[in-house]
Amino acid sequence: MANSINTNRGALVALQTLNATNKALETTQNRVNTGMKVSSAKDNGAIYAIATAQRAEMGAQDAVKQSLQRGQSIIDVALAAGETVVDALTELKSLAVAIQDDAGTTDFTENGKKLVNDFESIVKEIHKALDGAKFDGVNLFDAITAGGTAIEVTTNTSGGKFSLKAAGTSSAGSSMTFGGNVAAGGVWTTSAGYAAKKTGANAYTAANVETALNAFTTVLADLGTKSKSLDRQLSFVSKLQDSLETGIGNLVDADLAKESARLTALQTKQQLGVQALSIANSSSSMLLGLFR
Repeated sequence: MANSINTNRGALVALQTLNATNKALETTQNRVNTGMKVSSAKDNGAIYAIATAQRAEMGAQDAVKQSLQRGQSIIDVALAAGETVVDALTELKSLAVAIQDDAGTTDFTENGKKLVNDFESIVKEIHKALDGAKFDGVNLFDAITAGGTAIEVTTNTSGGKFSLKAAGTSSAGSSMTFGGNVAAGGVWTTSAGYAAKKTGANAYTAANVETALNAFTTVLADLGTKSKSLDRQLSFVSKLQDSLETGIGNLVDADLAKESARLTALQTKQQLGVQALSIANSSSSMLLGLFR
């Protein structure tokens, strides 16, 4: 090629090479700074889109975990109250046996009446405990009418639900009224006379207490099973989130050991490129010697 001061092909080639090195160096420095080989859509549009979708899925899984943990808390509060009620029912059974011994012929004996008063005091405590078993305004011992709203928690990002208590379910305390009534706030009262408390379906007898105890422990067993189910669901969601995070990392994370070695090589190449451009640029000034 002819010598020319207008066109310096060597300088152009050196400049192109230096620009390419600078661009590669910028990319590598960005990977080192962020720890990611795909940090924006311009790095790799397809991978960026996939990673963004999976990050959104991970965020949604956090909401699922919160819902499941709320369900666990609701059940845990109910089970805690349930243990108190079971202890009270166990004591009631002992009292009921003692009441039968002091039932008298036509009325309770004086000692029997004292036992009846103790019995009723414990029944009041039972219904207070059932009424107080609330978490976030939810009480699993309350009745839900047939047209009511079931108590559910979310189990996945597709809208799956897990039922804690279905609609059309009676209250857990319905088998423990013993002829009385339960008002708002779990206040239990009875207007029945002593005679009614001696006989009938709601009498203060060991058999009736046993029936109430069996019905209530069935409710607690169901809650215990559901609590284990929620534990398994939470474990699954946690493992799923870990898998998603690992998958996203495989797509977008940079190999920093590799990038560090590449950074050193590019910095050296950049220095050589600057030197090559300097040499190419100096070739034009050499033509001045022909005109001296």
